Amino acid sequence: MFGLFGSVGPWELILVLAIALIIFGPGKLPEVAKSLGKGINEFKKASNDVRQQVQDAVNLDDEEKKKED
Repeated sequence: MFGLFGSVGPWELILVLAIALIIFGPGKLPEVAKSLGKGINEFKKASNDVRQQVQDAVNLDDEEKKKED
Protein backbone atom coordinates (compact mmCIF):
# COMPACT_ATOMS: atom_id res chain seq x y z
CA MET A 1 0.00 0.00 0.00
CA PHE A 2 2.79 2.43 0.86
CA GLY A 3 5.26 1.48 -1.89
CA LEU A 4 7.05 4.80 -1.66
CA PHE A 5 7.50 4.56 2.09
CA GLY A 6 8.57 0.91 2.29
CA SER A 7 7.82 -0.55 5.68
CA VAL A 8 6.61 2.66 7.33
CA GLY A 9 3.33 2.04 9.12
CA PRO A 10 0.40 4.38 9.67
CA TRP A 11 1.51 5.33 13.19
CA GLU A 12 4.91 6.42 11.92
CA LEU A 13 3.26 8.55 9.23
CA ILE A 14 0.98 10.16 11.81
CA LEU A 15 3.98 10.92 14.02
CA VAL A 16 5.92 12.48 11.13
CA LEU A 17 2.91 14.59 10.12
CA ALA A 18 2.41 15.75 13.73
CA ILE A 19 6.06 16.77 14.02
CA ALA A 20 5.86 18.59 10.66
CA LEU A 21 2.76 20.41 11.86
CA ILE A 22 4.56 21.50 15.03
CA ILE A 23 7.68 22.63 13.15
CA PHE A 24 6.07 24.41 10.18
CA GLY A 25 2.67 25.33 11.59
CA PRO A 26 -0.71 24.93 9.93
CA GLY A 27 -0.25 27.93 7.62
CA LYS A 28 3.09 26.89 6.16
CA LEU A 29 2.48 23.12 5.98
CA PRO A 30 0.52 23.13 2.66
CA GLU A 31 3.28 25.20 1.07
CA VAL A 32 5.94 22.78 2.29
CA ALA A 33 3.92 19.78 1.07
CA LYS A 34 3.47 21.39 -2.35
CA SER A 35 7.20 22.07 -2.65
CA LEU A 36 8.01 18.53 -1.56
CA GLY A 37 5.58 17.13 -4.14
CA LYS A 38 7.13 19.22 -6.90
CA GLY A 39 10.60 18.06 -5.88
CA ILE A 40 9.59 14.41 -5.94
CA ASN A 41 7.95 14.90 -9.34
CA GLU A 42 11.10 16.53 -10.77
CA PHE A 43 13.23 13.71 -9.37
CA LYS A 44 10.98 11.11 -11.02
CA LYS A 45 11.16 12.93 -14.35
CA ALA A 46 14.95 13.15 -14.19
CA SER A 47 15.21 9.50 -13.20
CA ASN A 48 12.99 8.45 -16.10
CA ASP A 49 15.02 10.58 -18.52
CA VAL A 50 18.28 8.98 -17.42
CA ARG A 51 16.73 5.51 -17.61
CA GLN A 52 15.48 6.22 -21.14
CA GLN A 53 18.89 7.51 -22.26
CA VAL A 54 20.61 4.41 -20.94
CA GLN A 55 18.03 2.17 -22.61
CA ASP A 56 18.46 4.02 -25.91
CA ALA A 57 22.24 3.64 -25.70
CA VAL A 58 21.94 -0.09 -25.01
CA ASN A 59 19.48 -0.55 -27.88
CA LEU A 60 21.75 1.40 -30.24
CA ASP A 61 24.71 -0.74 -29.22
CA ASP A 62 22.69 -3.93 -29.78
CA GLU A 63 21.63 -2.73 -33.24
CA GLU A 64 25.25 -1.97 -34.19
CA LYS A 65 26.34 -5.44 -33.09
CA LYS A 66 23.57 -7.03 -35.17
CA LYS A 67 24.66 -5.06 -38.24
CA GLU A 68 28.25 -6.25 -37.80
CA ASP A 69 27.14 -9.90 -37.76
